[in-house]
Amino acid sequence: MTTVVVGAGIIGTAIAYDLQKRGRQVVLVDRDTPGMGASFGNMASIAVTEFMPASRPSVWRQIPGWMLDPEGPVRVRPSYMPKLVPWFLRFIAASRPSKLRELEAQGAALCSRALDDTLALLRETGLEDQISQEGCLSLYADEAEFKADRDHIEILDRFGIPHEVIGRQAIKALEPELSDRIGIAVLFPQNRSMKDPYKLVLALAERFVALGGRIETGEVAGFVRSDRIREVVLTDGRKLPADEVVICAGAYSAKLAKQLGEPIPLETERGYHTQIMAPGITMKHSIIWPAKAFMVTPTAGGIRVGGTVEMAGLDAAPDYRRAKITVKRAKEALPNLRCEDFTEWMGHRPALPDTVPILSASAKTKGLFYATGHGHLGLTYAATTARLMGELITGAKPAVDLHPCRVNRF
Repeated sequence: MTTVVVGAGIIGTAIAYDLQKRGRQVVLVDRDTPGMGASFGNMASIAVTEFMPASRPSVWRQIPGWMLDPEGPVRVRPSYMPKLVPWFLRFIAASRPSKLRELEAQGAALCSRALDDTLALLRETGLEDQISQEGCLSLYADEAEFKADRDHIEILDRFGIPHEVIGRQAIKALEPELSDRIGIAVLFPQNRSMKDPYKLVLALAERFVALGGRIETGEVAGFVRSDRIREVVLTDGRKLPADEVVICAGAYSAKLAKQLGEPIPLETERGYHTQIMAPGITMKHSIIWPAKAFMVTPTAGGIRVGGTVEMAGLDAAPDYRRAKITVKRAKEALPNLRCEDFTEWMGHRPALPDTVPILSASAKTKGLFYATGHGHLGLTYAATTARLMGELITGAKPAVDLHPCRVNRF
């Protein structure tokens, strides 16, 4: 049985590997080489604590203020705003208290497995050395900032996610480069980071090919269907025969799903990072500062700074001022940080309004499946998504109830 997996980021590559291992003959297709999309520039974090919906009131109530601030953490380009209205209305609808509890439980069901599934995949593929042993520090200047993020901590308490509140002395012992302005931190020991997320995708792709999988470079133009999915058609005219197709093309999945008669409210959150190869400091832990909306991770041979969100669609040119803002803020936490020998990057994160990914069989076409909408948690969810989709596609019972992740829930 031939399965075509569309999209060679960390999600698609992990799914392709899992299915090949389960006995499918898998073709992995992407318009670029594996890992060159969002997987190239993500923040390298297995972020098991970040499953709570972005639509919770403590977040969305700040959005108008953020949008009025040219250096705010969320930016919507004015020309794109009319296109975003339907998505944003669904986002607000996901903020009802009863709905929020559902979404928190659904996210926790996935994130609570994330680290164990990631470690298992790394052991199985001989890539155990690719993950750090240190966790992540969430930073707060004072008690007021800490209280403003209290709903986050309360959700972690409710689902039993490990964390530890520490004071200034313990903070400096863990990360001496952090500013004395930081009075409180929360240590998330399970939020581990990858040494290089792009190289991880390449290594996983190599192991997929070693099992007999095939990688094709090409852009998908359409599909051939009859009573079920039959072929994937590429823009150069090639046709890939398929008994099964898995759509996991990140933010580009929306266009493909629309062609297949199953439109999904998938937007791109354009994320920026600055990869600094001569930072002048060393770090062991990744750090986030919720009030400043940035993250710093030691990865890819240097230090990576990111965290901003821009809503401007798939086609607008990058605005690298967004990357410079996060570096400016990172220096508030890391006063000795130097930005030398650096590169700036922009990528597309696939965002659904309720923040729960789609992990689902098609509701309309036999043999068609979707794995998309992972938002900021593509790397976090990758190993778990691969296992669950492998179980779903091969007819086994998935280890997690995937009904909340169905494609036709909107």
